[in-house]
Amino acid sequence: MWYWMDVDEMSGRGGAPAGGSWTPGKVAEVLGVSPVTLRTWAARYDIGPTLRAGGRHRRYSDADVRRLQHMRRLIDRGMRAREAAAAAFAGPDETAPGVPADRLADELEQAAEDLEFASVAALLDETLDSIGAAATWVDVLLPILRGLGGRWVRGDVCFESEWVLTSEISLALHRYVARFASAPSERGVLIACCPDERHSLPVEVLRASLAEVGIPAVYLGQMVPAETLAGLASKLDPVLVVLWSMSATTVDDLLCRRLQRGGVEVVVAGPGWEGLNVHGAPWVNDLAAALDLAAARLKI
Repeated sequence: MWYWMDVDEMSGRGGAPAGGSWTPGKVAEVLGVSPVTLRTWAARYDIGPTLRAGGRHRRYSDADVRRLQHMRRLIDRGMRAREAAAAAFAGPDETAPGVPADRLADELEQAAEDLEFASVAALLDETLDSIGAAATWVDVLLPILRGLGGRWVRGDVCFESEWVLTSEISLALHRYVARFASAPSERGVLIACCPDERHSLPVEVLRASLAEVGIPAVYLGQMVPAETLAGLASKLDPVLVVLWSMSATTVDDLLCRRLQRGGVEVVVAGPGWEGLNVHGAPWVNDLAAALDLAAARLKI
């Protein structure tokens, strides 16, 4: 299944030093290495700061720090510093393969627990690049989210780490989708939450998975009013509308019927629709089924 627990999706993120200008001392502190080690890496592997401040001082950019964090993670996984530097600074295509999903999940969970927004973002980007949206969701993220849900049940309040993780997942998926271009004139899939639904990560993963296989898709976000959603569907003329609801309390049967009366084919998705006879609209409740149905409708 693509759902996991009843928790609000949240937004927000931390920040780097003002203007993305990091001193060597601050970078060393963030990486957990000595300033001497940082200078050694710069001398040996040509991975020093790329920004120039006033006078002769140089500073690390946000991108510099993200790559150094990636390098440090590769070293922690057992890679030699030289190879880690080459992999981290050559781009995502050179990322070391074969990192177990449970190791990635542990790293992400710890970064979220420590409220390290930048580390969570970098880990998510790295994982999406390496294994794709569906595997990232199923093998890495769901175990973390279920674990957080279990902590809530046991009375262990972990609101802050959920905030970091869920907001950064959404942002990372948005960045990932932006890499896959589609012709603006193509009719595609319109992905929408029911107007009162706030748990949207599963359909954000669906949008990313559709982008990976070349299926054009538009995701409308949370809390879109029914009137607006119906108007967008009429103007965009999608091949298919996926209408998501995680809970029976957010199902909007009237909206589904309205879309169908407007000549739009609707697929209802998510556990909220389970057991409902929704005017002939097919129901899907897993990522693979949603992808297969969309591909069939677009004849891909």
